[in-house]
Amino acid sequence: QVQLVESGGGLVQAGGSLRLSCAASGRTFGSYGMGWFRQAPGKEREFVASISGGGTSTWYADSVKGRFTISRDNAAKNTAYLQMNSLKPEDTAVYYCAAGRNGSRPDGYDYWGQGTQVTVSS
Repeated sequence: QVQLVESGGGLVQAGGSLRLSCAASGRTFGSYGMGWFRQAPGKEREFVASISGGGTSTWYADSVKGRFTISRDNAAKNTAYLQMNSLKPEDTAVYYCAAGRNGSRPDGYDYWGQGTQVTVSS
């Protein structure tokens, strides 16, 4: 079992930055791929970024490439991060982290956090 707790969301102006954190319980954190997804009101949950268990491979949705960076700390903090720069109003959503086999589909992940709200004002 893995429990995930997100933090770092909030309200920011367009062009600003936020860093989301996803703290994981358990001793097997490094064996899971980690993903970030987001869901805006009235829309389906969509893939944002993912990182392999060892942190050597990353993938991004086209809409966030060059603006968002996913990373992880397996050694000390059992935490995954999503650095979000140059935020746009269309980035407004609830952001979820997930642990599992990786990929861009939600069904590739077994464990989910509770979500953290990101609101970008214009």
